Formats: sequence, structure tokens, C-alpha cells
Amino acid sequence: MKKTRQVLQQLRGYESRNVTHIDADGSWPIVWERARGVHVWDAEGKKYLDLTAAFGVANAGHANPRVVRAGQRQMATLLHAMGDVHPHPLKAQLARELSRITFERWRGGKATGKVIFCNSGFEAVEAALKTARLATGKRGVIAFKGAYHGLGYGALNVTHREHFRSAFRDQLGEFGQFAPFPAHDTDLPQLEKELRSLFKKHSTGAILAEPIQARGGINIPPTEFLPLLRRLCDENGALLILDEIYTGFGRTGAWFACEHSSVMPDLICLGKALTGGFPLSACVGRADVMDAAWPASTGEAIHTSTFLGHPVGCAMALAQIAEIRRLKLVGHSARLGQKLLADLSQLKSKDWILKTRGVGLIAGLELCRRDGSPASAETMPVIKAMLHRGFILLPEGEHGNVIGFTPPLTITDLQLRETLAALGDLLA
Repeated sequence: MKKTRQVLQQLRGYESRNVTHIDADGSWPIVWERARGVHVWDAEGKKYLDLTAAFGVANAGHANPRVVRAGQRQMATLLHAMGDVHPHPLKAQLARELSRITFERWRGGKATGKVIFCNSGFEAVEAALKTARLATGKRGVIAFKGAYHGLGYGALNVTHREHFRSAFRDQLGEFGQFAPFPAHDTDLPQLEKELRSLFKKHSTGAILAEPIQARGGINIPPTEFLPLLRRLCDENGALLILDEIYTGFGRTGAWFACEHSSVMPDLICLGKALTGGFPLSACVGRADVMDAAWPASTGEAIHTSTFLGHPVGCAMALAQIAEIRRLKLVGHSARLGQKLLADLSQLKSKDWILKTRGVGLIAGLELCRRDGSPASAETMPVIKAMLHRGFILLPEGEHGNVIGFTPPLTITDLQLRETLAALGDLLA
């Protein structure tokens, strides 16, 4: 444990103490040394099975060889370009590919998409918020309780959890209004009533939603949720923005989660699994919406950044998309996700009520006490015990009582069954 202790001691000394949580007893965290496929090795050489895909990033597996080679080749050729000034070929190619797999595919080639490249997921959300403001002339945005859209000052206006917002509330514009996120079909009539009321009370230019709330606790809405949002946006001249940063690129057993409801957004936010490990995100919008919102550049873009459309990220994204296709990971996610959900539902516990939910390879196991309250204090010890047995998991949800499963899409049925056998032992 010498190397692990050394690294954690350096972090205690030199990193802001609000970033990395370090348990005094040494039970958390481990220090990642390397990763490949579905496995991670720590600084002491111990091997783990990763059920998180590192926050849903490694859809085609950690350090996928073809994705890594694409990045290495690009680093040796052009390591950095000039964002919004002098472009490079891969930025154009990736913009074309993102149009192809979103709006062109959804509309059978009758529509195209246009892209704003960013670095992190929250920046893609903020690009979408700006687009809606410019396109509609309205400042208000409806988001949902439990939503997590990132922690930049724009995104904080539509991220719900007070843990993230409260310290900065007096600096926020607070243009976001929050509606309940539905769990059942029976919730939809009341939700529609509340949404109509918000449209009447506020000048609202967009509804922003996650098709599945990942960090919110793997919350899966009824199938008619997105069609309802689409209809209300159309009626009120608002844009529908879908945050698919977590759910995109095969995670739910479809290329994008909105496809389960056959709903096309006006803007879609992408990140995480886009590159498989390089900081690159994108806001992709319907071409007519983007052109109506953003004026042609006269030499100084009004939304840009130094690393916009980074060449290494673009190279890796093109390779990652190709690997998801080549390995047929979207269908694999759908098939394996059904087995995962069935196996999760078989787990038993004498101490807690267990609730399961999932679509594709995004699933959650919620732990509740016998009185129905969240088993918040009891969930993290289970996750730590699984870590010591060689399985990496994370808690999700406002109360931290949902064990999330978002493994690399390359995981096998046997590996999932090994995970659930170990988890079942602990829960029983």
C-alpha cells in the first residue's frame, strides 16, 4: 500500500480538499494505475472489474486499442489546432459523422445537424442553453427535479440538487424552473398540468431533460414522457433539449435513449463515451435551429474556447464510433441489459427492501430500509466491501442509496454474473 498512501498523501497536501474524498481508515479510494477493456489495476497491482466505465466513458472498453492508436497517430501529426480560427480535417469529419448518426438517421436523410464542439459535458449543455436563448428570444428553461446537467454557472441553473447549488445561489441567474420527474404513467397528467402552468407563468424557450436520470438515481421515466415534452415544446414555440451525455452511444441498447420513445429533440448534448477517454463534448442541433440561432462568424465567434474541436479528441471520437459499430455494442447492450435487470431483480436481502430498474447497460439497485426510507448510510459500506472484493461500483441519487451499473458495453454475461454473485452474498 506504500504507493497508494504516497499518492493520497500528496493529494491531501496539494489538491483542494473538496475534490477527492479520502477515508481516514484507508478503505477509500483506490489509486488507478492502468485500465484495459473492463478491468482496472490499482497502484499496488490489484485487478478490479469496472462496473462504472469510469462515469460511463469507456463504452468500447478502457484503452480500446483502435481508439488509442487513433489518438497516438493524431498526437504525432497535429497535437493542437486553433479552435474557431484555422480548422483541421478531423473536426469537419466528426461534425459530419455526428449529423449522420443523429438527425440524418432519425429523419431518413431529410434533415441534417450542426455542431458546437466543447470540452466537458456541462459545456455542451451551456451551448444548448445559449442556442435556445438565441433561437427563441426567451430566457426561461424548464428542467426536472433530480436533474444533473453539470456544475458550470450556466448548467447550475438547471442542475437540481441543492448540494451543488446552495453555496452559489446568490450568483446564479436562476432562469431554470423545476418540474417533477415522472416515475409512472399515472404521473403524466399532473406533470402536463404543471408544465403548462410553467409555460404560462414564465417566458420559456426550452425544456431540458435527461431521457434517463443517471446521477439522479438511474430514474427511468414512462415511455410517453418524451412525447409529452415534444408536444408541449411544439405548442409553445420552445426547443426540446435532451442531455444524452450519459445515455448516448449505445448505453441504453439504442444509439441514443430518445430512440426508445421515437422522439427527435431540437438539440442533443453529447459527451462521456463520445471519445472513450479524451475531454470532448458536443451540442448537436437541427441545422435550421442552429442557423436561426447563431449568426455567421465575422471573424470573432461569440461562443468558443481554446481547445474547441481538439484534433486528438476528434480522432478518438471517430475511432470510438467506428468501434461501437464494429463490435455491435448497441445490440449487445440491449441483450445483456435484459439479463442484468432480470438477475438484479432476483437479489434478496433480509435487511433492506431492494428495488431494481434499468434499460440496456444502465441499471440501478435501490436500497431502502424496511420503513421505506433511503438506506443511505448502509449503501456505501456495501460498495466499499465490493471494492475490496475486486468490483468497482458507485452510489447514485440524491440520497446515495442506489448502486449504479454502467459497465463498459464490452462486458460479458459471465462477468456480470460474477458481480451479482458477490453482491448477492453481501446483501444476504
